[in-house]
Amino acid sequence: MRKDRLIESLRNYVSERVVEAVSRVPRELFVPEELRAMAYEDRPLPIGYGQTISAPHMVAIMCDLLDLHEGMKVLEVGGGCGYHAAVMAELVGPSGQVYSVERIPELVEMARRNLESAGYRNVSMILGDGTLGYKEQAPYDRISVAASAPDIPEPLKEQLRPGGRMVIPVGSYSQDLLVVTKNHEIRVERAMGVIFVPLIGEYGFKDAFW
Repeated sequence: MRKDRLIESLRNYVSERVVEAVSRVPRELFVPEELRAMAYEDRPLPIGYGQTISAPHMVAIMCDLLDLHEGMKVLEVGGGCGYHAAVMAELVGPSGQVYSVERIPELVEMARRNLESAGYRNVSMILGDGTLGYKEQAPYDRISVAASAPDIPEPLKEQLRPGGRMVIPVGSYSQDLLVVTKNHEIRVERAMGVIFVPLIGEYGFKDAFW
C-alpha cells in the first residue's frame, strides 16, 4: 500500500512521533480530487493558483525541526490547502492551536473545507499577508513558514515567544531552510537546501520569481 510505504520511508528522516502524526493525517483529503491517486507519492502536487502541497517528507522534516509539543501555539505562514497545518495540529494536540495565514482567498476556503472534512478543530485559517504574521494571537511558541522569503521577516521575529523556534526557507532560486531560535538574541542555523514557492507580501517578494 502506497501510504504504508511512504510512512516507512519517513523513518529515515524524522522522529517516530512525527512519523505517527503524518500517518494520522488523510493526505487524500487535502489534494485535488483528480490527484487523489497520487496523494501518497512523496512529492509536491499542484493545488491551483500557482501553489503546491509540499512533499510529505518535507512537511515531516519541518515539523521535526520545529520540535512541536502538546499545548503549543503555532503560527503557520502559507497555509495552502491545510495539510501541513493538520500535521502540526496532530503534534500540538487538542490543547494546542495552529493559526494558519494564507493570502489567496480560494485556498483559505479550500483549506477550511479540507480541515473540516478531516475533523481538525484546532486549526484557524486566516486570510492575510503572512509576512506580517498574525499579531492578534502573538506571541507564538513556534512559527512555520511554507514559502521562501528574501530574508526573515521582522514581524515574525517579533511575534516569536522568547525561547521559541521558527523554521523558514530563505532565498530565491537558491534557497536554504533555516532554523531560527529566539532567546536573548536571534540565532540562525542552516538545516538544508530546499525549493519552495516564493513568499509574497510586504516583507516577502513582490511577485513570483518563476
